[in-house]
Amino acid sequence: MKRVKTIDLTPGMILSEDVYSYDRSVMILPKGSVLSDKSITRLAFYSVLHVLVEDEQVGLNQQHAEPSYSERLRATPEFQKFQKEFEGDAEQFKDKINDVVKHNKPLDVESMITPVYTLIDQSSGPSNVFDMLHSLRQYDDATYVHCINVALICSCLAKWMRLSEADTLVATQAGLLHDIGKLLIPGEIISKPAKLTEDEYHIVQTHPRQGYEIIKDLSIDTRIKNAVLMHHERCDGSGYPFGITADRIDPVAKIVAIADVYDATTSARVYRGPQCPFVAIGLFENEGLQKYDTRAIMTFLSNVVNTYLLNRVRLNNGIEGEIVFINPDRLARPTIKAGSSYVDLAQNPDLYIEAII
Repeated sequence: MKRVKTIDLTPGMILSEDVYSYDRSVMILPKGSVLSDKSITRLAFYSVLHVLVEDEQVGLNQQHAEPSYSERLRATPEFQKFQKEFEGDAEQFKDKINDVVKHNKPLDVESMITPVYTLIDQSSGPSNVFDMLHSLRQYDDATYVHCINVALICSCLAKWMRLSEADTLVATQAGLLHDIGKLLIPGEIISKPAKLTEDEYHIVQTHPRQGYEIIKDLSIDTRIKNAVLMHHERCDGSGYPFGITADRIDPVAKIVAIADVYDATTSARVYRGPQCPFVAIGLFENEGLQKYDTRAIMTFLSNVVNTYLLNRVRLNNGIEGEIVFINPDRLARPTIKAGSSYVDLAQNPDLYIEAII
């Protein structure tokens, strides 16, 4: 047995003890549980800092004769070029946005957005953008990387919604700047590797207002300012900072909200690895009609799910296979071809996609 920090856990490890919440009122996972991405996230949610695991771990059938789609993609010169430019763009954006926030330098949106459009142009279409982003998910959820991801996703969604070129540019710029207020939140809160206290969460919730204060007097499109202020508002009134409903939320902010949640769910965090995109798709399916703009969320889901068609995936029972059919009524539960068998997840409620591999 060995004690391992929660942030260092990997799927396949086996728990050597029952794990309880801090006050022992809830058994989080029983002894002998084989850890998955989902169960590791559960441990992090309950602020479990470390657990005892067995020296051996369960193999998850990751060996297969042919390299997966993601493996093949990461080996291509196109991906390697995208990765290099993405990393350089994130560093440049970090420097430029910090100059604005911390040194009161003028905001040049055009120079900030140009590298993002270069990434989009070399990705040859929205589907390829999502392929690239999924293969970059080893990055932690730094605000700078997250903003570039959200800008890319906003651009894709705006194109899927058939918005004009001018409106697509505004949505992309809004995605890039949406979290500017987070740069004024203390770093020890943003990067805390455990559940936030109630007071810390309230501090984080101030970032839309703080971001708006930074840019409210700048000569940029009003819809960008609104998106910075409203990207955490929800159509059913459950969001913040104002708790307003659909009719009062800027349409661009509604696009940014979807891109923001999708990227936050599928990116690595300090307390867990990246979540499978189908987890995010499932969350949207369950909440989308109430919390998000109907046209935007349905357009997003129906298109993003198809970007993962033919990708190789691992189910929670360890079986690996290829996504061969998208169920239009249950987008998060496609049909998987595993060897000579087919698994329709819509008909198997106990199974779900644990990871794209």
